[in-house]
Amino acid sequence: MTEQITTFLSSLPKEVITIIISTLPIIELRGAIPWALAQPPIGGGMSIFSAVFFAILGNMIPVIPLLLFFDKIYNWLKPYPRFNRIFEWLFARTRKKGKMIEKYEFWGLVVFIGIPLPMTGAWTGTLAAYIFGLNFWKSVLAAIFGLLMSATIVTLLSLGILQIF
Repeated sequence: MTEQITTFLSSLPKEVITIIISTLPIIELRGAIPWALAQPPIGGGMSIFSAVFFAILGNMIPVIPLLLFFDKIYNWLKPYPRFNRIFEWLFARTRKKGKMIEKYEFWGLVVFIGIPLPMTGAWTGTLAAYIFGLNFWKSVLAAIFGLLMSATIVTLLSLGILQIF
C-alpha cells in the first residue's frame, strides 16, 4: 500500500504535490514551502514564487468550505461521543489559544494564522473564526493576509535568510 501511494504521488506534478501538502491540517504551508523549495529528489525544486503561490492556494482550499459548513459538520457529528469529545477538546484549546482573535477579531485572526507555529494556521484560524462568530468575508480576507504573512516567514526561514536561533 505504501509503495502504491509513493508511486502515485511521485507521478504527480510538483505543483499538485505542493497543493496537497498545504491542504493538510497541522502541516499546511509550513511543510509545503520547504518541500517545494528543496531540490529533488527530496523536494520539488520550485521557484520561490511558484512554491509560495501553490502553497497559499492549497492552504486556502479548506478555508471557505470550513467557514461555510463547519456548523453543519459539527451538528452532524456531535451526537457521536467520540467526535463530540474531539470537538470539545478542539474548541477548548482554540478558545484558550484564540484570546487574541476574540479581542482583536480581524487583525487577531491575521496574526494567529500568520505566525507559523504548531496549532496555528488556516485550519485552526478558521475554527477560531467560527467559534468567535467572525464575519465570513472578513475571515476569508484575514486568512489570505495571514497566509501571506506565514508564507513570507516560512520562505525566509527555508532560504536561511531569517534565523530563529
